[in-house]
Amino acid sequence: MSLEIDLATGLLYLLVFPGFAFLFTYALAAEYVDRKLYARLQNRVGPPPLQPLADFLKLLAKESAVPENATERIYRAAPLTGLAGVLTAMLYIPVWSETAAMSFEGDLVVVLFLLSLPSFSLFFGGWYSGNVFSQVGTTRTITQLFGYEIPFFLACFAPAVAAGTLELSSIVAFVGSNPAYVLVFAPAFVIGLLSLQAKLERIPFDAPEAESELATGALAEYSGRKLALFRLTKDVELVVGAALLSALFLGGPYPVGAIEGIGGAVLGIAVFLVKTLAIVAVLSVLKGVLARLRIEQVVDVFYRWLVPIGLVQIGLVLAVGLYAEGLL
Repeated sequence: MSLEIDLATGLLYLLVFPGFAFLFTYALAAEYVDRKLYARLQNRVGPPPLQPLADFLKLLAKESAVPENATERIYRAAPLTGLAGVLTAMLYIPVWSETAAMSFEGDLVVVLFLLSLPSFSLFFGGWYSGNVFSQVGTTRTITQLFGYEIPFFLACFAPAVAAGTLELSSIVAFVGSNPAYVLVFAPAFVIGLLSLQAKLERIPFDAPEAESELATGALAEYSGRKLALFRLTKDVELVVGAALLSALFLGGPYPVGAIEGIGGAVLGIAVFLVKTLAIVAVLSVLKGVLARLRIEQVVDVFYRWLVPIGLVQIGLVLAVGLYAEGLL
């Protein structure tokens, strides 16, 4: 009986909240906020609220062909792999309280790995589509990944080092109960924002898809349902990435996430939404005010500037921790 209850709860988490149903709705809402704010920054009206949903449904209704030169199994599996990764990652990020739906020591490493799957699925899908433009785009995708992943990991590990744990729920509790660390983590937070922007291949880090050069790069041969899944993956990755940064650097649903009961859960979700939408808004502003970097400039920015700053951030966290313990 216990196993059945655990299985039912797990399916509820995976399919309803904070899983697919919640992420599908929230990802489309976040896309609307992103597009609307980006449009207003350019003095345009922007889309109506239901436009992201209409775009998704339109793509579902279109033909989804497989190119003649494509490796069919990999080409078909790629969109599902990335989406499965980001949907699973959300289960380990606290949403309504300091405790995630599923949690264990080391789940931060799992979340970082799962957030890398969309880039790899984009690489394999584009490379095995048989299109030259797609293959150039996938080469840029993997080159850019080598640039941003190290500083992104360093940034995310800074709160883990301070909290002395790799469990996201424990990190959220630590940051929430030690708000002064929000200022200490400021450099890592900036690195996390820039790395997430690169992970999502958004301006100024959109060289892998550069429409004017590569006709959307890795996705040049994708259409219909498969293209819809790739675009949904990007939207969900935006939300999950914002949720991860919120949990690590802003305390997630804290302070109301520490309140027990339904009221605390509702308030915790509200705080979670406010914080994650604020991060989405910052990413939209970055997209609106910056110009595209060349691929070699992207790698140069991350290795020359962000990796050293990330290492300094780890040193700063260790120094603050030792000072707090009276050892310095």
